[in-house]
Amino acid sequence: MAGYRKLGRTSAQRKALLRNQVTNLIYHGKITTTEAKAKEVRRMAEKLITTAIKEKDNYENITVNQKVPKKTADGKRVKTVVDGKKVLAYEEISKSIKKDSPTRLIARRKILSIVYAVTEVPAEAAGKKANTKKVDLVGKLFDEIAPKYADRKGGYTRIIKVGPRKGDGAEEVILELV
Repeated sequence: MAGYRKLGRTSAQRKALLRNQVTNLIYHGKITTTEAKAKEVRRMAEKLITTAIKEKDNYENITVNQKVPKKTADGKRVKTVVDGKKVLAYEEISKSIKKDSPTRLIARRKILSIVYAVTEVPAEAAGKKANTKKVDLVGKLFDEIAPKYADRKGGYTRIIKVGPRKGDGAEEVILELV
C-alpha cells in the first residue's frame, strides 16, 4: 500500500496541485475540494503549521541604521550643491528588524519550498501590474497562524462534508483551519 494518494495524476501534476491547494488554504483559511485531495492537503498543511509553531519565537530584534536619500513631498530626490557639483542629500534612519536564528531560517526555506508566492491585485487595478503586492505567507504562518495554535497538539484543520458534486458525483468537502 502506498504512503500517499496518487489522485489519478503524474507526480509533477500531483505535487503542483497539492502545493497550490496548501497555499490557498493558508492564504484564504478554507478551500472546497474533493475528500481525497483534502486529506492529502491536510497532511501537508499540518506539517507546515507544526514547523511554524516550533520556530515562531526563534528570532531576535535588532536595530539597523541606514542612509536614505531625502525626498520632497511629491517623491523626488533632493539634490544639494557641494564643491560646484549637484549631489544627492542623504538622511540617516534607524529601523528595527527581525533576525531569524539559523533553525528558523531553515524552517522558513522549507516552507517556501512548498508554498507558492502569492501576489495580491487590487480590484481597481485588475489586469495591470501597477499597485500589486506580494503577500508574505511564511510571515503569516509565523506571526498569525502559529501563535493561534501554539497550545494545540495537532489537529489544526477541519474537514466538513458538503455532499456529492453535481458533475461527477465526487464527495466534496470544505477544508478549513480550525
